[in-house]
Amino acid sequence: MWEPACALRLSDHHQAALTDLVRGRNTPQQMALRARIILHCAEGLANHAIAKKLNVNRKTVILWRTRFAAEGMAGLDDESRPGRKPAISTELVERIVNTTLHEKPPAATHWSTRTLAAKFGVSKMATQRIWKAHGLQPHRVETFQLSRDRRFVEKLRDVVGLYLNPPEHALVLSVDEKSQIQALDRSQPGLPMKKGRAGTMTHDYKRHGTTTLFAALNVLDGKVIGECLQRHRHQEFLRFLRKIDRETPPHLDLHLIIDNYSTHKHEKVQQWLAKHSRFHFHFTPTSSSWLNLVERWFREITDKRIRRGVFHSVPELVDAIQQYLETNNSQPKPFVWTASVEHILAKIERAAKAQAIVQKR
Repeated sequence: MWEPACALRLSDHHQAALTDLVRGRNTPQQMALRARIILHCAEGLANHAIAKKLNVNRKTVILWRTRFAAEGMAGLDDESRPGRKPAISTELVERIVNTTLHEKPPAATHWSTRTLAAKFGVSKMATQRIWKAHGLQPHRVETFQLSRDRRFVEKLRDVVGLYLNPPEHALVLSVDEKSQIQALDRSQPGLPMKKGRAGTMTHDYKRHGTTTLFAALNVLDGKVIGECLQRHRHQEFLRFLRKIDRETPPHLDLHLIIDNYSTHKHEKVQQWLAKHSRFHFHFTPTSSSWLNLVERWFREITDKRIRRGVFHSVPELVDAIQQYLETNNSQPKPFVWTASVEHILAKIERAAKAQAIVQKR
């Protein structure tokens, strides 16, 4: 026979806490069982009697009695486990990361998971996990262009000021042309989308001509004045300016944000502006198309209507663009500019410093 164990002495606080665990509806079953064991130990029951009553092993009772006597309520929690020893050492992980960042494979511009895995003798999945943990994506690259415009800051403050603090009794219009929009017809009909399969379209196509979309985005409400013309010379630009003049309230000044395309600065355009004093041009800095909000709208129409469209002629393409314009203007949604001049300049300064560091290497 086993010698009877001494009864555990419980404080009122421990007694109440253990009772709450036993009665709690959300208490995990394992924790409730351990609490019952301790409460029976406090009643003076022998270990084997508690094991029989709760249908557990006697060693289980001894374990939790000992843990509670030594650590109190904290002894009822599961002990942390060290887990599996990492298959790849910290040193090897560091070498893989540094190689990804600072070296290139032979005859390639960037590493793939397979080429890097072969170099270090690890699995492709291990390389992928290391890249994910360190935020590395060698297959991706982002484009940028730092403007060399000597009046960059001046033009930046002018344009951003129009977005964030537009003048009273005036409209701010973001204006540009999307040239060379192709009317593309696929060589074979595509298949529609169905469950488990994306829609299909052939990689080759037939060209049926091009058109140029002139667009003026109203920064306030998101409506767009648009017109498709065959070319984008100063003659077409003047025609579009007249259209803007007709379709906007005559008592409001018009502030047009445009890029530095030579057509916008043509002598005939300047002469027309001199006769229409409510028109005011605000030029974006060179290499700064991102500063013109209509470019964001051009991306929308490209993604939603043009890129995956099938057009058998230029008039069909123009009709599709016109239909998109009408739908857009029936439920317009403006693009809200939030970046301040200071935020943009700080970001450009960081990019310039990073570029200087790379050039010194």
